Amino acid sequence: MLQTKLRHVKERTHKGRNMKKIVILGAGTGGTILSNKFRRVLKKDEWDITIIDKDDRHVYQPGLLFIPFGVYKEKDVVRSRKGFIPSGVNYINDEITKVDPKANTVFTTKGKFSYDWLIIASGCRLVPEDDFIMVPGMQDVWNKSMFDFYTVEGAVKLAEKLDKFEGGSLVLNIMSLPFKCPVAPIEFVYLADWFLTGKGVRDKSEIVYTTPITGMFTKPVATSILDSVAADKNIRILPNFQLAGINADKKTIESGDGRVVNYDLIVSIPTNTGARFLVDSGLSDENLGGWLPTDNATLKAVNYSNIYVIGDATNVPTSKAGSVTHFEGDVLFKNFMSEIEGKPPHANFDGHSNCFIESGFHKSFLIDFNYTVEPLPGKFPLPIIGPFDLLKETKINHMGKLFFKWFYWNMIIKGKGIPLGSNLSMVGKKLPGSFAKH
Repeated sequence: MLQTKLRHVKERTHKGRNMKKIVILGAGTGGTILSNKFRRVLKKDEWDITIIDKDDRHVYQPGLLFIPFGVYKEKDVVRSRKGFIPSGVNYINDEITKVDPKANTVFTTKGKFSYDWLIIASGCRLVPEDDFIMVPGMQDVWNKSMFDFYTVEGAVKLAEKLDKFEGGSLVLNIMSLPFKCPVAPIEFVYLADWFLTGKGVRDKSEIVYTTPITGMFTKPVATSILDSVAADKNIRILPNFQLAGINADKKTIESGDGRVVNYDLIVSIPTNTGARFLVDSGLSDENLGGWLPTDNATLKAVNYSNIYVIGDATNVPTSKAGSVTHFEGDVLFKNFMSEIEGKPPHANFDGHSNCFIESGFHKSFLIDFNYTVEPLPGKFPLPIIGPFDLLKETKINHMGKLFFKWFYWNMIIKGKGIPLGSNLSMVGKKLPGSFAKH
């Protein structure tokens, strides 16, 4: 009996000395999902897991859209990260400053952390200060007559401004691509139409959507439908609009090709980039936006055998959206588990993304697509019965959008997943040629 106990002590000691270390950079959606998935299956005496983020504020980002219209308050979208990071994971509040991939070390303002495997889940960084340099006059109007809703602070300030808005020209401007949640600006102008109608000032208001692309979305079928809805709502779309200057005295914005638009209130989607430490570490190129080069299928960092990337930090050619991060989490987890068993990564991510698009008046669209298949009409997730309709405004879709908040806090970020699978299913979708355009 004594010999058996001593053997067990020696085994634990041996494992402790040779413990493998996983470091996760970022405790947002992707990092939190993976911390839960890893801790659930990896033995605590064999795997040390650390997750690092600069603050303890987990933001439900889809909810930011609703704050300016008084549907949600700050308390509805912000919670402590501690409540979602599992026991047995080292949670560090500190700012990441650099990664040395040769030394397998992460540096923060207060220390350093060695790793065997690195998961980069650092998300998007909003840099309106870069826009101030590129766009004369922008700094003069920022947080005065120009606001964002991609931050809690910006959304709260915009809510105060919209509450006092009694008519005039409301202009939404997208600075550049890519940016996280690419349907959120579409939702904003649709909801603005609903909100101003409810205030009784829609007939005294103009809503203008300025975008650097050719329409409201990047895929032709969805763009045709969403542009048509905007026209029905009397929302003016100005495509190929690259903001070049703002005149605060005249209350005008101007594009690079000389188009001038009057404004009373500007809603900005500032430039989005990858995390600063990725560029400073030489892992990414500032000229390419600071996104980390990532294999589209396996989600491994290009040129690094022990680094995986998830969520908005990647440069994979699909939306920077929470649903993408969720689906990526399933694929990344499978590939990681395969590799630690000595096998090559076998799961392939297909760029799957889906999202509800609020259209106002308690209705919503739903789109579901991937790298190669654009959003199509149909039923989701089941044919005929749905219950959700694809590329169609319904109240059921709106209810799904609102319910998703509960699903996010209670299922998704806890890494529990959903039974539908991570890659796109064509079940219930109408193929091109089998449907009439809106």
